[in-house]
Amino acid sequence: MAIKLKTDKDIAKMRVAGRLAAEVLEMIGEYVVPGVSTEELDRRCNEYIRKVQKATPANVGYHGFPKTLCTSVNSVVCHGIPKPSEVLQDGDIVNIDVTVIKDGWHGDTSRMYFVGTPSPEAKKLVETTYDAMMAGIRVVRPGARLGDVGHAIQKLAEAQGYSVVREYCGHGIGKVYHEDPQVLHYGRPNTGLLLKEGMTFTVEPMINLGDADVEQLDDGWTVVTRDRSLSAQWEHMIAVTKNGFEILTPWPRKG
Repeated sequence: MAIKLKTDKDIAKMRVAGRLAAEVLEMIGEYVVPGVSTEELDRRCNEYIRKVQKATPANVGYHGFPKTLCTSVNSVVCHGIPKPSEVLQDGDIVNIDVTVIKDGWHGDTSRMYFVGTPSPEAKKLVETTYDAMMAGIRVVRPGARLGDVGHAIQKLAEAQGYSVVREYCGHGIGKVYHEDPQVLHYGRPNTGLLLKEGMTFTVEPMINLGDADVEQLDDGWTVVTRDRSLSAQWEHMIAVTKNGFEILTPWPRKG
């Protein structure tokens, strides 16, 4: 496994790209309402990235992916393709995942949105998934191991009766969109890759209300829960620092 350690200058550039990605998710939030199509959300984000941020949407054309965003609604686990026919309804939950490229460096983040008023079980799933992501991030430091990260996520999610998707994981990132290491969202303490200062990767757990099993639809991208139960995901891009971690995609706060 060839891990590319980043310098302080590299991380400064990733910080810029990460901030831009987070700004996209902040911008689009007010448009995530009942009656909007995921195609419309995608169009707005593409325009914002290109025209306002003067950056590049990394997903467009990546391995043939056609859109700027992944929009994963309700039972969609990840890689949902925005389309005009997909219109959000009151009570839906949706993950919006975006990656931008600025000066050659990637910024990758995703977050959950409530469309109108969510059900109590949907709200709890979304909030628990966020807590699980943060639990994984908080154990990151030089000398920790990736198994510690996965274990923290798995322990918190399963304590609430949820399941952790096994087939998809976080990843190293930098000038390359997906590089080593793979960051599993389950695991055992004191196992896996030893973390070192300068590593940069995403933590992005996918947590299901029902069983962990997933399947890919015929479009070759969209992944759904096999039992069609709700799924939630949050994602931050982080750097391993001298004494711990830095979130490179902190969400802006209005007001």
